[in-house]
Amino acid sequence: MAPDVPPTPARRGVGGRGDVAAVLGVVVLVVAAAVVGRGLIRDGVQILLPFPPLLASWEPHLGWGTPVALVVAVLVVARGPELAARMRWGGLMAAAGAAALAWTVSLALVDGWQRGVVERLASEEEYLHDVPRVAGVLEMLRTFSDHILTDQPVHWTTHVGAHPPGVFLLFVWLDRIGLGGGEPAGLFVMLVGSSACVAVAVGLQALGAEDVARRALPFGVLLPGAVWIGVSADGMFAGVLAWGVALLAVATRGSAGSAVAAVTGGVLLGYALYLSYGLVLGGLLPLAVLAVTRAWRVAGLAVLGAAAVVAAFTAAGFWWFTGFAHVRVIYAASIAETRPYSFFVWANLAALAFAIGPAVVAGLRRAASDAAGPRELPAAAVLLTVAGLAAIVLADLSGMSKAEVERIWLPFALWLVLPCALLPREHVRYWLAAQASLALAVNHLLLTVW
Repeated sequence: MAPDVPPTPARRGVGGRGDVAAVLGVVVLVVAAAVVGRGLIRDGVQILLPFPPLLASWEPHLGWGTPVALVVAVLVVARGPELAARMRWGGLMAAAGAAALAWTVSLALVDGWQRGVVERLASEEEYLHDVPRVAGVLEMLRTFSDHILTDQPVHWTTHVGAHPPGVFLLFVWLDRIGLGGGEPAGLFVMLVGSSACVAVAVGLQALGAEDVARRALPFGVLLPGAVWIGVSADGMFAGVLAWGVALLAVATRGSAGSAVAAVTGGVLLGYALYLSYGLVLGGLLPLAVLAVTRAWRVAGLAVLGAAAVVAAFTAAGFWWFTGFAHVRVIYAASIAETRPYSFFVWANLAALAFAIGPAVVAGLRRAASDAAGPRELPAAAVLLTVAGLAAIVLADLSGMSKAEVERIWLPFALWLVLPCALLPREHVRYWLAAQASLALAVNHLLLTVW
């Protein structure tokens, strides 16, 4: 396991102009995507993006969450780096989790409680719409694939049919225990999704990169992608995948309970496969952990945990590959049919920029520069960042993610925050302010679907 190597004073402040140039380059990309996207709309191409490259509409507004979001942003910008550096680890994780949840919920409440939280997962296209159809869980799983294709009288609504049944099953379970409806579902999604930054930090600390975890943590808390964590199920997917990776990393330390951590991590990683078909690319992240640690016994236990999940869904009657084959059919016949690949293969990156923010762009630029010189990031941070990037590239090239990636790629995007640890300490607050400003601008000027 590579030791954590903090930045050297000589290199700490180098490259500020390069950071700004990288951000300006991404701004040009965003503007180009907006101009070309509007041109496609004028030409009659159906891309279903009122505000390209985002699925959003121009609607400046304020809400109950506005003052809370401003207070959270100011506190994290002003005190976050200092507290992340000196707080005891357990207390820091609790504080970061609370701050990330407050940030996510307050951003959602900018759109109001009803529109921003309650209705997000309860529309005619969303998961909660089909919950009353489920008479029995086993029957639902056994016949799930029979109702994916939309050329039949009875089929699942858009989001239910386009995903494996694991995510729908979670909302059914919530309903069964008395937490049905948009309020509990929205809060559950935000709770799990906002915890992802803590999971990333826990994983890094377990891999011997605590200094990187501490320096990157405030950027994880104020990730602009929180706009879509509150409320989209993809935010929850990010949390489940991140905790699966984190528990696998914890298990590699070989301490008491490592076997339990390995199996539990494997169960979460296996369950992630049944949250979204695209999360199969998330397998690159646990592979990065194993590449650093060579903990093959832990890998075996994690595989057993994941295999148990696969076996359970298969025994219940749902075969993952059949579901995926059906989804490819309905995806090809959906709005994706008129969304040109030649545009979205690069415009997707412009949409992603809204979720990761300028600080992550600058951090990635420094990481790329770092690769050509003295290494400042430990191997674990490097490989996890590369795994997140690789997942995004593969998803982009596949053509199965044309637009809406500001939410769809959240499970991979949050790992791109790690190189923010390379940003000069004297500039950290400016970059954090830039992250918060982007999220606040998006949420107050645009009305997002999620």
